[in-house]
Amino acid sequence: MPTLRSLDALEREGLLLPDPRLEEAAQSMAIAVTPEMAALIDRANLANDPIARQFVPSVQETEIAAAELADPIGDEARSPVKGIVHRYPDRVLLKPLHVCPVYCRFCFRREKVGPGGEALSADEMAAALAYIRARPEIWEVILTGGDPLMLAPRRLADLMNALAAIPHVAIVRLHSRVPIVDPGRVTAELVQALKPGRVGVWLAVHCNHARELAGPTRAALARLADAGLPLMGQTVLLKGVNDEVETLEQLMRALVAARVKPYYLHHPDLVRGTGHFRVSIEHGQALMRALRGRLSGLAQPTYVLDVPGGHGKVPVGPAYLADDPQAMTVEDAFGGQHRYPPA
Repeated sequence: MPTLRSLDALEREGLLLPDPRLEEAAQSMAIAVTPEMAALIDRANLANDPIARQFVPSVQETEIAAAELADPIGDEARSPVKGIVHRYPDRVLLKPLHVCPVYCRFCFRREKVGPGGEALSADEMAAALAYIRARPEIWEVILTGGDPLMLAPRRLADLMNALAAIPHVAIVRLHSRVPIVDPGRVTAELVQALKPGRVGVWLAVHCNHARELAGPTRAALARLADAGLPLMGQTVLLKGVNDEVETLEQLMRALVAARVKPYYLHHPDLVRGTGHFRVSIEHGQALMRALRGRLSGLAQPTYVLDVPGGHGKVPVGPAYLADDPQAMTVEDAFGGQHRYPPA
C-alpha cells in the first residue's frame, strides 16, 4: 500500500466515512498516512482510535476558535533568514524542508507543511548557514521542518558536515517522525549520514501512543541507538489520544524500553482548528502528578507550554512545595504532606 494522500484513498481503505464537510478540512492541511500507521488503525472503532485521530481529517477541524493562530508559536517573527528561526540566544532552528512522512492533524506548522514545501534552494541554504557561521553565540542547531529525515541521505550528510564545519556549533539536534511512522527510511545510509564526527548529535523522535512502537519501528530505533545516537522522545498531550494516565504510562515505559528517553510532553498549541485535541493545563498537571507516583525518573518527561507569540517554552508541571517559604511543606508523589526545614 502506498502512503494515503486523499480523502478518496482513506475512504477506500475504510479509514473514514464520506462526509461533504471533510473537503474543507482536507483543504486546510495536506493528508499523508503511511502504510505503517494505516495498519495500526482499528477500523471498527474509527471514532475513538488514537492513531486515526492523529492522521485522519475530521470535520472538527473546520471549527476555528478566536484564540487560535495561524502561527501559534511565533516562528515568523523570529525568522531573520529563510529557513532559520532564532528564538533563544544560543540555538537556532534550521528548517531545510517542509515535507513530512505523515501530516499530524494537530501540527503547529500545519499552515506551512505539505506539498509545495520544497527544500531550501542552494542559495537559501547557503544564506542560512552563513547566518549561523556569523554568530559565535550559536552553540546548537536544531534541524526541524517538515522532517529533516525526509532528505536523501547524501543531502542530509552534506548538511550535517556543513554544520560540523562551523567551529562554534557543538550540538546538532534533529526532530523527526520518520523512525516512528516510516521506519523503512532508517537505512544504514541514513544512519551514517547522522554521524559527522565532531559535533554531538541528538535525535528527538515524536511519538504519542504506545501502539506506534510496533516491531518495525522498534527495529529502526534500535539501529539508531546501536549506532551510538542518543534518542529522546517528544509527545503532544492530545484529547482522545493519550490524555489518560494509563495511556501515558504505557507510552513512557515503551519509549524507555526502546532506548528513547522521554524528553517533553507538550501542551497542545493554539493551532487553528485543533480545539478538539486540547485539554486544560490543570488536567495535564494532574496527569504529571499521577505519573510521578507510577514511573521512575528515567521515564518522566517535562510538561511544557510553548508561550504563544514566539516567547519560548516554559515548564508548567505541578508544584510540590507549599506557597509559604517559612512553612516549607513538601508534597510527595502520593499526596502525603511533609515539613522540611528552611535554610
